[in-house]
Amino acid sequence: MSAGGQAPVRVCAAAELVDGGPGVRRAARYLDGDAVVFFIRYDGKAYGYLNRCAHVPMELDWVEGQFFESSGLYLMCATHGAIYAPDSGRCVGGPCRGARLRPVEVEERETPEGRAVFWLPDADLRSVPDDVAS
Repeated sequence: MSAGGQAPVRVCAAAELVDGGPGVRRAARYLDGDAVVFFIRYDGKAYGYLNRCAHVPMELDWVEGQFFESSGLYLMCATHGAIYAPDSGRCVGGPCRGARLRPVEVEERETPEGRAVFWLPDADLRSVPDDVAS
């Protein structure tokens, strides 16, 4: 169980997340509302964040799953152009400079099907069962 008492959630096979490439989205509950979390890979490591700009609470991806700007070095809010460091979620340019994306705990581990990425939900940010998210 994760710190929030919820079992780890398998996000995807580790190979599905490519450095600077498309991310994987998952439905979630944040506090008392519907939300989306996303997972990306940067510099060989998987990271996850609440899909909500630190400037204005809008989703970041400009096309579903596209979080990186064209160089693949920064996450970018499609609405306001805020630029975030993918390894910390810290805003390094734009209207929310210094603010941060809300991180989610991620781990990679071996499974019988191969290496996979898992989300470890917490008390405030929880997964939504697949049959509810559809």
